[in-house]
Amino acid sequence: MPECKSFAMKPLDTSGTLYTMEETSREAVATAVQRVAGMLQRSDQLDKVEQYRRREARKKASVEARLKAAIQSQLDGVRTGLTQLHSALLDVKDIQSSLADVSKDWRQSINTIENLKDVKDAVVQHSQLAAAVENLKNIFSVPEIVAETRQLIEQAELLQAHRKLMELECSRDDLMYEQYRMDSKNTSDMNLISIYFEDVQGLSDELAKQLWMVLQRSMVTVRRDPTMLVSVVRIIEREEKIDRRMVDRKKQTAFIPPGRPKRWKDKMFEVLEGTVSTRIEGTQAVTRETDKMWLVRLLEITRKYVLDDLIVVKNLMVQCFPPHYNTFNRFFILYHNAVSSRVKELAAEDLEANEIVSLLTWVLNTYKSVEMMGHPELCSECDIHQLEPLLPKDVVDDLLSKYVKTFTSNITGWLRKALETDKKDWQKETEPEADQDGYYQTTLPAIVFQMFEQNLQVAAQIDGDFKEQVLKLCLKQMTSFLVRYREEAVAYKEEHLKNRQLPQCYVQYMIAIINNCQTFKESINSLKRKYSQSSEPTDSDAAIERTLNEVAKEGCQFLLDEVFLDLESHLNELLTRKWLTGSHAVDTICVTVEDYFNDFNKIKKPFNQEMTSEALRRVVVEYIKAVMLKRMTFKNADERKEGAERMIKEADQFKFLFKKLAGEDTDRLCGAIAAIAEVFKLTDPTLLFLEVTTLVSKYPDIREEHIQALLSVRGDASREMRQMIIGTLSENKLSYTSATQPVFKDIAVLHCLKLYRK
Repeated sequence: MPECKSFAMKPLDTSGTLYTMEETSREAVATAVQRVAGMLQRSDQLDKVEQYRRREARKKASVEARLKAAIQSQLDGVRTGLTQLHSALLDVKDIQSSLADVSKDWRQSINTIENLKDVKDAVVQHSQLAAAVENLKNIFSVPEIVAETRQLIEQAELLQAHRKLMELECSRDDLMYEQYRMDSKNTSDMNLISIYFEDVQGLSDELAKQLWMVLQRSMVTVRRDPTMLVSVVRIIEREEKIDRRMVDRKKQTAFIPPGRPKRWKDKMFEVLEGTVSTRIEGTQAVTRETDKMWLVRLLEITRKYVLDDLIVVKNLMVQCFPPHYNTFNRFFILYHNAVSSRVKELAAEDLEANEIVSLLTWVLNTYKSVEMMGHPELCSECDIHQLEPLLPKDVVDDLLSKYVKTFTSNITGWLRKALETDKKDWQKETEPEADQDGYYQTTLPAIVFQMFEQNLQVAAQIDGDFKEQVLKLCLKQMTSFLVRYREEAVAYKEEHLKNRQLPQCYVQYMIAIINNCQTFKESINSLKRKYSQSSEPTDSDAAIERTLNEVAKEGCQFLLDEVFLDLESHLNELLTRKWLTGSHAVDTICVTVEDYFNDFNKIKKPFNQEMTSEALRRVVVEYIKAVMLKRMTFKNADERKEGAERMIKEADQFKFLFKKLAGEDTDRLCGAIAAIAEVFKLTDPTLLFLEVTTLVSKYPDIREEHIQALLSVRGDASREMRQMIIGTLSENKLSYTSATQPVFKDIAVLHCLKLYRK
């Protein structure tokens, strides 16, 4: 036993202690001197010396008493500690002695323990025999119990069948466990037990099949016989508890019965998942070959099945499962995953454009709406916003891209076909239909925009961004279509010029083409207002507006060309000898123009107004061209007077006619004819310069060659006078602004002369 040397007292260092005490005494004296000096600074304080002394004495006595109490307390603590240390030393010695005795007894008992091995074996054997005795009845009745259990399974008495099965498995497992404890390496005995109970595993499998069949028909079973479904769940819960118990025992003994763990709960959820998937996959009753609306029908059936099944789960099936299964949310996710898988399969097929739209509309809108997963009866149980998208974004984008590509191809074909149909109508011998206001039109704008409207309505079902994309695509296709429309209108005119008798209603259909341009404009604006959230102009707007204006303008030009082809012979009579002697050319011109404009009244605004203004301008220009062609020269003053008066009269005729047709001011254009007539009418040649100057001031676009032609037709202006007038006017040449409507600008005298000579 080691000695407790740590308890020995060490000798004190007396020299150090004495030095410390002396130092403390000196400090105390110095402090006392300072205190006394502080008390006796004034002479009147000497009277209180005795009072100060008593007070300090009391303080000293109090300090000494506290010091003595503290020292006494410390000494008592030291005394107690020494006593406890001494007692502990004695206890340690006793323990040491006891351990020595135990060690001695253990060495002596080793041989005795080895002699008890036979007793241990007997105990194990007794335990096994006890288990055998306990299960003896079951062991001998195994074939009978197996038969009863099989019969119960066939009769769908699942709970009773499972109870019998548990008895058989318990007997088998207990015997195997005892055999394992006695001799874990003795496989022959283990195999003997397994062979004897081999029918038990078969019964377990048969019972499992029945359970899975009930679960596969759970939607029907829960309506007809919910107790059956409850029994199945109870059996599975029992098996789960047995699985857990056997797994825990395996951790302690390394033994686990055959077929464990069964994991029937996991299998149950697998069966339910497969049932849901089969239900979703079995909704397709028709194919594209038998029904063009196969996808719409398929999606509607799927919607109905899913909604009906989830309502059944919420109202009935939840009551058949334990609360911790979280049954509704589990089924909700199962149906969502099954629908997602089915939709992905559909998206991978070669879908047509309308099928793509149907699928995306269903996926993006219908699925989470109140018609399906967002139904009021389901919303209280789950949050649809936490569901993953049915289709990944890249798949949706691919479908949209495929739709746009297909739509672009389709709409190009539709537009081409619509234009071909309209072209056939242009050849008809009957006039085109008129709208409610009496304006000629064809069905082309209605057909085109009905196509656009239908596709935009479909696109709007998907989402707003896609709707805008389809609208831009429609406008882009419209741009290309209008270019072809313009080309066909030109070709229509060219074909007509080959034989002006055909087609019979050329004028009426050309009017319809012009009116269609205005209808196209109105329809485009209507589509943009209805389907676009943006007021910003698109890239196609300017091109569409420009092309439509060009088609309408060219159409008006073609119609005027038709008019002037009929007027050509009458225009050629103007300013000729025949005209001077009493031609009715202008009367015929006015009648012909008015007759044509009875049809032109079927042209919509603003094109009809523009056409009337252009017709007036061309009539006046053609009349002035007749003057510039110098078809005749006045021989004397009487002819000049007669010709001038005739020109003024005919100018008034034009003015009256076009004011009647257009209701606009025609003075400036018709006034050009009257102004030229005044030059011819002048009888005093010396005043000719002033009259010409007046003409130039009114129409600044008149050129020198025009004045020379006028003077030449007048017939009495000498060469010197012509040079003087031209020279003076050249020095004081006036400029005209673009705001002033030109009259003489497009009249080339040389060109007119060449035409006349030909």
